Amino acid sequence: MDEKTIIAKRVALELKDGDLVNLGIGLPTMVPQFLPSKIEVYFQSENGIVGLAAMPAEGYENKALTDAGGGYVGAIPGAASIDSALSFGLIRGGHLDLSVLGGLEVDELGLLANWMIPGKMVPGMGGAMDIVSGAKRVIVAMTHTAKGGKPKIIPACTLPLTSARRVSLIVTELAVIEPTDEGLVLREVAPGVTVEQVVAATSAKLIIPANVLTMPINVDAQAAA
Repeated sequence: MDEKTIIAKRVALELKDGDLVNLGIGLPTMVPQFLPSKIEVYFQSENGIVGLAAMPAEGYENKALTDAGGGYVGAIPGAASIDSALSFGLIRGGHLDLSVLGGLEVDELGLLANWMIPGKMVPGMGGAMDIVSGAKRVIVAMTHTAKGGKPKIIPACTLPLTSARRVSLIVTELAVIEPTDEGLVLREVAPGVTVEQVVAATSAKLIIPANVLTMPINVDAQAAA
């Protein structure tokens, strides 16, 4: 199982029946493929879809149905197409139960940097700042390290912050880490991964509880749309 699949499967277990869930571009768009069975979740993309489904099978793409990153998506029966004003009204109005976003860095305070790297051209800030500030819970789904093994969970972000609000959870291929008032708490390690390996791949200080769980990987998922 590759790193992104591990992350997407673990994030999917955080979803609850009836949730309105925003998905960021990239890795978060994999989450609908692993939605636990017998629950109904309404995925929202800030470009104007409520009721987003997993990426359709090859040959069934609809050019009118894309996520915020321009990737093809499906739609559940009853899905709604809305304009940007209503979409961001949902986000800014606190109606999102959960958002899943990628990350470049997260620091010891649980602050996220994910929207730009200085000196590199970006199309714009997108909706990440509004989402992190407005969603009830924010999960950062990202690989634990960057290329070359450089830690992405660090003492203080070096890149521009996305929001001054702390995120709710960090899910990587190695671990599940919860930002708290006391600091970053290591809640789970992936199967076959040790606490020592997580600590070695993290430059931020981690709080290690007496009982660190093994990360569950969902296998009872709904079939992709």
